Amino acid sequence: MSSTPRARRGTALAAALMSASLVLTACGSGGDDSGDKAAGTRSVKAENGTIKVPADPRRIVTIGNTNLPFIDLGGKPVGVTEVSDSELDVLPAKQKAAYEAAEVVGSNGGEVDLEKLAGLKPDLILVQFHSKDWDKVGKRLESIAPTVSWGLDTEWKAFAGEIAEAADLTDALSRQTADFKKKVAKIQKAYRKTIDDTSFVDVSRGDWSDPGTFYIADIGCSEIARDDIGFDLPEAAKGKDPLAYESLPFEQIGELSKYDVITYPVDAGGRPAEPFVPVTKTNSWKSLPAVNSGRALGVFCPGNNSYGPVLRYLDSLDRALATLAPDDAN
Repeated sequence: MSSTPRARRGTALAAALMSASLVLTACGSGGDDSGDKAAGTRSVKAENGTIKVPADPRRIVTIGNTNLPFIDLGGKPVGVTEVSDSELDVLPAKQKAAYEAAEVVGSNGGEVDLEKLAGLKPDLILVQFHSKDWDKVGKRLESIAPTVSWGLDTEWKAFAGEIAEAADLTDALSRQTADFKKKVAKIQKAYRKTIDDTSFVDVSRGDWSDPGTFYIADIGCSEIARDDIGFDLPEAAKGKDPLAYESLPFEQIGELSKYDVITYPVDAGGRPAEPFVPVTKTNSWKSLPAVNSGRALGVFCPGNNSYGPVLRYLDSLDRALATLAPDDAN
């Protein structure tokens, strides 16, 4: 559903909303208080500068990529922009309910209904979208409530941490980061020999992929396997576009035979993800040594822009590695 931005409300309304957001008196955690405690605000650094935010924000609107990471931290937004059905389908029930309870204020960052948003009387707006969308609506968002914006190139751990700081959800973040470190350490210890001695390749296919093509994934959840777990995975040369940006024809599936283990996407039930099914039906896939020897591992990746989905990915990866032959998993 698209919503066309409407003319912003008058200066008086904007000033009133901003004033309301700055007089909250509850105490929060994180951030640089910078003498703002008496006013009930904290200062946080963001793409759009150093922003004074409420110490304990209660009415938060999330726009663009901030929707699900905020909810993942336990947040309950009063307003959101649309997310895809595929993203909603893999959310835990409580998180899905939190999203559906919020008012949809637009289809995406550049198509926000500013009048509807202002009517929600937010005390904080969290934003991550394309810089062109910021040029379009950024200043008007800032006139409604304190607005914290992140660039699209923000690394996911930093993104989660800064959302938690701005929204006063640092306790939840601490629990998630502790769980993440624990799961990473568990996998590294349990499968040390496999990790050290095995060449992996992560392959995928999206519903946007051209017919008869797949790609080698070096972004997304494969980054977690490579950078945090220590998998030997192919990746693009420094300064080059990710390998995932290049569509490869099915005729090149046979080239995957040079890797010891192949990982590929599955759904929450362990079935090959629907877009990847055409790959699994090819004779080239069926004849791969890794497929025939049980070393093609389906792994569920519900997302990689916040800790909750990454933790679910790590659980799935742990289960997949456990299916390897005993000698491989020691």
